[in-house]
Amino acid sequence: MANAGRVAVVTGASSGIGKEAAKALAAQGWHVIALGRDPGRTAAAEAEIRAANQGGRVDIVQADLSRMADAVRAAGEIAALTDRVHVLINNAGGMTKAQVITSEGLDENFAGNHLGPFLLTNRLLPLLRRAAAEAPHGSVRIINTSSDGGEMIPGLKWDDLQLLEGFNPGHAYCQGKLANVMFARGLAKRLAADGVVAHAVHPGTIDSNFINHAGESTQAHMRTLKMMSPQQGAEALVWLATGDEPGQTTGGYYHQKKPMPANPFADDDANNDRLWNESEKLVAFAGL
Repeated sequence: MANAGRVAVVTGASSGIGKEAAKALAAQGWHVIALGRDPGRTAAAEAEIRAANQGGRVDIVQADLSRMADAVRAAGEIAALTDRVHVLINNAGGMTKAQVITSEGLDENFAGNHLGPFLLTNRLLPLLRRAAAEAPHGSVRIINTSSDGGEMIPGLKWDDLQLLEGFNPGHAYCQGKLANVMFARGLAKRLAADGVVAHAVHPGTIDSNFINHAGESTQAHMRTLKMMSPQQGAEALVWLATGDEPGQTTGGYYHQKKPMPANPFADDDANNDRLWNESEKLVAFAGL
């Protein structure tokens, strides 16, 4: 098959658009390494992804990316499964109804939505670069699942990225989603010479269990919105990972397979560089 030997790592693959993207890539013959947090959901998703598989290989890694130690362990397990990664879909993330401080001293929301993916991606860069050295230019890609929530705030609160003072679940979610776009821009800048493409995507409002941990008012509001199925939402992820057009540029922000303007805060390279530096400090704070 055309995709034999190509490796895709998909986080948040135990449900929703992550699971559907993993299934679609497996059906195209990719070697899919799927990451999930919840043991029960991950086991159920594994069965579905394996059932969709057409000639490729499926591996499962269980990890909670709001824990930096888990992100490091997951990167090590992936490196033991393959020496190249052609596509990394950073899809794990979610909403919370209250602030939780992890055993590593980090806000669980910001850690899960940004810091864990930031650390995992950086640990996998050698595998992505190795794949890019042998693959057609622009075919090795990193896709960050963001949200239009990142457009709803003026910018990041530099003096309190984790909102440790005056935590607000909605604002915290928006901070993490804006960080996803800025991280993609930072990756695009740093990896351009290697031929690795990085984009962010707002997949739309998805009818999945994504909002189940959010506050009741947030859940009620989102259920009034027009929702897409997980299969529909995953189409943009798969297109960004495999389509010809997304490989011709880097650092983009997409919605429904079309480029769109991001929060202007993310257009400033100085802001993106600062987020990278602050993220490194927070990961180091967690002891990693």
